[in-house]
Amino acid sequence: MLRKWKWGCDTILSKGKVEGGIIKMKAFVHRGNEVVYTDINEPVVKEGQVIVALKVAGLNHRDLNIPNRRGNNSEPLILGSDGAGVIEQVGEGVKAFKVGDEVIINPGLGWKENSDAPPEGFEIVGLPDHGTFAEKFIISEDYIEHKPAHLNWEEAGVLALAALTGYRALFTKGVIKPGETIFIPGAGSGVATFIIQFAKAVGARVIVSSRDPQKREKAIDIGADLAIDTNSDWKEILKNEQIDLVIDSVGKATFNRALAILKRGGRMVTFGATTEDELSINIRQFFYGQYQLLGSTMGSKEELQSMLQFIEKHNIKPIVDKIYPLSATGDAFDYLRDGNQFGKIGLLI
Repeated sequence: MLRKWKWGCDTILSKGKVEGGIIKMKAFVHRGNEVVYTDINEPVVKEGQVIVALKVAGLNHRDLNIPNRRGNNSEPLILGSDGAGVIEQVGEGVKAFKVGDEVIINPGLGWKENSDAPPEGFEIVGLPDHGTFAEKFIISEDYIEHKPAHLNWEEAGVLALAALTGYRALFTKGVIKPGETIFIPGAGSGVATFIIQFAKAVGARVIVSSRDPQKREKAIDIGADLAIDTNSDWKEILKNEQIDLVIDSVGKATFNRALAILKRGGRMVTFGATTEDELSINIRQFFYGQYQLLGSTMGSKEELQSMLQFIEKHNIKPIVDKIYPLSATGDAFDYLRDGNQFGKIGLLI
């Protein structure tokens, strides 16, 4: 269960003010028993690194969990994994980028080539090192990509983590094919809104579920062929459908219900557990059904680059629900925690 953290706001200096000889910037950090909007030291560029003046950062469920994972650690940590902005400084040896380039952050550190699973040492931006909920962000040039020209800053800032997760789950793991049918429990998440658009772009049939009738309508608007009530009888409603692929991020609450509508020999990809992590299945039913169960998380640099090419080719854009100012990140966290969003939530910096 997610702990309710104390939200705070320190007395904020004016932008770029020097305090004790150190230039400060505004950021949203976890420290001790609180998550607070405060001043923190600006990063200093080193060899092979760039400093990005961020325009927009994107929220993910991961951001809700990090304070719980850190406990009462008193060392301030800037939260956030997604972001986009303009390169402000480059360190020695940087070759592929220059000051003024518009870029997005690759949140997956240490995973360059595609592989069956992330390599040892794989980390995600925002833990253990500082993340993107700040005016500036420092990173190796290996982990930035040029911003797709068809995206505005709000769209670019919320793109990478969710779109990359959906791309790997759908194509690398799920191996979706034109004409196949995919079922996605939970239509409103950022990843789900990407998967809907990706799957339609390659000619798949898309079915989603949601308890919220407005989210079901919005899912249809962005390409879903059918949107059903999560509380309905899935087997009855979908009895005339052949579900080739299920992509689930809910976990215990939907896993067995989704498995029950999957065709014999079908594929199920799971990349999250917004309900409980542990569940039980009827293993005899599973092996008699010849089902394929596949885990997925994030993706490699190669997959990120393929995803960026894919969205440019098909003119796909993130579905942006709300944008909050960086100073109101606590409100954005509450909105995400309550599950009110359809698509992505961003922070304007």
